[in-house]
Amino acid sequence: MTLRFGMIGAGRIGKIHGGNIAARDDARMVAVADADAKAAGALAKATGAKVATIDEILADKGIDAVAICAPTDMHADLIIRAAQAGKAIFCEKPVDLDVARIRACLKIVDKAGVPLMIGFNRRFDPNFAALQQRIHDGVAGAVELISIISRDPTPPPVSYIERSGGLFRDMMIHDFDMARFLLGEEPIAVMASGSSVVDPAIGAAGDVDTAAVILETKSGKICQISNSRRATYGYDQRMEVHGAKGMLRAGNVLETTVEFAGAKGIVADPVQNFFLERYDAAYRAEIAAFIKGVKKGTPMSPSGHDGLKAGLLADAAALSVKEKRRIEVKLSSLP
Repeated sequence: MTLRFGMIGAGRIGKIHGGNIAARDDARMVAVADADAKAAGALAKATGAKVATIDEILADKGIDAVAICAPTDMHADLIIRAAQAGKAIFCEKPVDLDVARIRACLKIVDKAGVPLMIGFNRRFDPNFAALQQRIHDGVAGAVELISIISRDPTPPPVSYIERSGGLFRDMMIHDFDMARFLLGEEPIAVMASGSSVVDPAIGAAGDVDTAAVILETKSGKICQISNSRRATYGYDQRMEVHGAKGMLRAGNVLETTVEFAGAKGIVADPVQNFFLERYDAAYRAEIAAFIKGVKKGTPMSPSGHDGLKAGLLADAAALSVKEKRRIEVKLSSLP
């Protein structure tokens, strides 16, 4: 069976997913929709698809699945419409910036009984996936402390910040999902601190550009997350898991593995510059997992409910910064 896709959104991430789908033998790009006709035409041409409207994609019985790569404020509406049209759904994170809206959206998806995967691509990074597997296999023993570092090379434009939902809901939401993925236990409390020291304009827009969060679980596991909108040395993506038997660590991916050793020390190449190259393999793997799940009828992971839980943690972190206190969360009662 060849899974036939309609792509909604032909921007930067749409190009990545569209190209990965088109490159597979078990999937085919059928149609592309975007408000920018030039972008839609370019992606359609590159992937062997046709240009269509969103309505045409959702009404097309020859399309099995939709990949939603549109702006964040369109995600929930598109998920609902696709679910009601009976399509399998892959949607970039987040489901929505408002958790009430996410809950309402997921009720409709659950009622429709269609597959929904949220694009938390870091779960599929080969290094982080191997790290999680070794935790599961008990290599480090019982987990005690996890550290997650995510730092962008440069801050995005303030125009993006103003509609992004803020650092916790836009950037750190990936780390909240990874924390849950690695901990194996739901956090019960969040304590966060944030400031604007990279770009004063970000603070003026009501957001932070530098933040640290501590998550606690019922059994006492702790996960510490740090984010910054500036890393002069490249795209900094590292994780460390400390357990009863030892430590597991996944480091940065460098541009090459070539090093120079001289009288003044050892010099290595810089880390990869941004997410497109750093998570290239992860993007391919998550689309492969989505296609496999749709064909086999297995539950999607990360699911829409994983998206809800990450959103709840993001809200708790934002509230913690605002009120300067520890915020309790109740995730274990959710699906």
